[in-house]
Amino acid sequence: MAKSSRRCVVALAVFAGCWLASPAAQELTLPLRPDSVRFGVIGDTGTGATPQYEVGLQLAAYHEKFPFTFVIMMGDNLYGAQRPQDFVKKFEAPYKILLDAKVAFYAALGNHDDPNQRLYTPFNMAGKRYYSFRKGDNVRFFVLDSTYMDPVQLTWLEQELKSSGSDWKIAYFHHPLYSSGTHGSQTDLRVVLEPLFLKYGVDVVFSGHEHFYQRIKPQKGINYFVSGAGGQLRQGDLKPSDLTAAGFDSDRSFMLVEVAGKELSFQAISRTGRTVDKGTIPMREAVSSTAAGEPPGFSRLRASGHARDRAGAGRRRGQSRQDGSSSDLGQQQ
Repeated sequence: MAKSSRRCVVALAVFAGCWLASPAAQELTLPLRPDSVRFGVIGDTGTGATPQYEVGLQLAAYHEKFPFTFVIMMGDNLYGAQRPQDFVKKFEAPYKILLDAKVAFYAALGNHDDPNQRLYTPFNMAGKRYYSFRKGDNVRFFVLDSTYMDPVQLTWLEQELKSSGSDWKIAYFHHPLYSSGTHGSQTDLRVVLEPLFLKYGVDVVFSGHEHFYQRIKPQKGINYFVSGAGGQLRQGDLKPSDLTAAGFDSDRSFMLVEVAGKELSFQAISRTGRTVDKGTIPMREAVSSTAAGEPPGFSRLRASGHARDRAGAGRRRGQSRQDGSSSDLGQQQ
């Protein structure tokens, strides 16, 4: 990318920094326990507009108080054009401070994402549409491509869950299984994913797609979060619902999470640095499956597959050979 273009993008980050020179008081509610696994959560980020940069700066400011070592991305990582210069404008520049501090980003694919993002090294996807990785001694993450959920991916997921050997199992992907926004709950995905989550003791699930923050009341013992306002926003879109434990739809937002022992603590934070939700979740145990074999809906999916439209046709080239990986990162938190 031309140096002049890169300087222009960095100048926008500086402008956003001036705007946030006196942010709202940053109250850290997380416990900061020794040897904990600490990470950020962002979703639906890649606009390249000023609010995305402002969220990036708040993340960086909180990083000074809460030194997380990685960030998980809920998809829609880049909207619109996805040329090399767009990766700079819509990812590298907004999170430059964190990238310079060696914070790692682990991306999921959303419906606006070109699947070739899996080849972009800073997204740490290792060329795969879906993958898993471990942090610390007992936390494993399962990253799914919810836009194209086929039987091969489901079989891979079950094997990864079964063999994970981790106390904490955290899944994340773009489309929410439970939501009270414009898109609503993705029940077709729920019927094939939730039985596996229950059977193998998944504790927490993060998604995006809806452009707000929502914490769902525990569903069958699993805690679900929607964090899709890292760059986009649908103001006032969170509908009144019995599903909602807490929500925030008046500004952009992100999350910070800490896993220590048998507890996961979380804090949801607005673009201006205000805490909008916080809490602690205990580890759950696996629920014994009452049905042997395939989960409900799996046979139908085996026959037909399940694909959602990605924005931009013809972007699935090469996918079938680029699916599924796992990584043990040990103490590299």
